[in-house]
Amino acid sequence: MGQQQLLLIVLGVIVVGIAVVVGINLFNANAQSSNRDAVISDLNNLGAMAQQFYKKPTSMGGGGNTFTGGGGWSIPVQLRTTANGTYNNPAPVLSDSTVTIVGIGTETGNDGSAPVKATCTVTPTQINVHVDN
Repeated sequence: MGQQQLLLIVLGVIVVGIAVVVGINLFNANAQSSNRDAVISDLNNLGAMAQQFYKKPTSMGGGGNTFTGGGGWSIPVQLRTTANGTYNNPAPVLSDSTVTIVGIGTETGNDGSAPVKATCTVTPTQINVHVDN
């Protein structure tokens, strides 16, 4: 009877160990996915802000149908670094008709070495987000 009890204890320890490893992996995957979604959401919000600037007349502090007009659009200081990541600190890449914003997340990305990264391209009518990692 002693060997059977010992075998059950060893088997129980192995099962619990496997369950802990699987749980940790699921937690890390969820954190990565959540951070990626949050960075994409922040980029969409920043893209909408850029479009508002584009459409607003220069007399009202906007760009007057250009992203470079009226001093050019820039990411507000308080939104350059958030709990989700960092966004083109200090400035996005601007042209008259496009803005490119890069977001770097706080969690490790798919490759396991670099952080989550997404690029947002904003035009007067579209916001496109491409996940890089």
